[in-house]
Amino acid sequence: MAVANASLLEKTPTKAGTPKTSKSLIHKSLNNILPFEIVELILEMEKQIQYQSLDQLPEVATQIAEFGKSELIWLFEGQMGAGKTTLIKALCAHWSVTNHVQSPTFSIVNEYVTENGETLYHFDFYRLKNEVEAMDMGVEEYFDSGNYCFVEWPSKIENLWPLNYLSIEISVQTDGSRLIILKKN
Repeated sequence: MAVANASLLEKTPTKAGTPKTSKSLIHKSLNNILPFEIVELILEMEKQIQYQSLDQLPEVATQIAEFGKSELIWLFEGQMGAGKTTLIKALCAHWSVTNHVQSPTFSIVNEYVTENGETLYHFDFYRLKNEVEAMDMGVEEYFDSGNYCFVEWPSKIENLWPLNYLSIEISVQTDGSRLIILKKN
């Protein structure tokens, strides 16, 4: 990842080749065709964050935590090496997790405890052969626990996703930066 003095960027989705537009410009455009309440809801359901350096991860984690605080299940998608586990480590640091945070590649799930005694669960479903394996380990009970659940490779258990979740898609850009697309579902 490039370590540059580029600033943390918050931007709205744009089509390739079109200029970036501000939230207020989109708001004005949508207000011409949609009622105000619907426009506000649309803008609150999606957010993009781009960062250049690992030094920016604490601020990125703060923004994600604030945006996604109403959702307990967070689904992390991205190619191998995009930074899913690294981002989860930053989120756990944000919440003051007391134990060591690492990818549960072989254990499938890790349990973390914060300084406040709250429990967070971290799943890595990359090695699962099918959804039955997730059911056998009790994934639905974890999702229903009332605790935050961070899920890497959620596409492996797509039929088991709860109705409400935060989708976190991480992609590596050509300049080495990371683009994170957050969507509340």
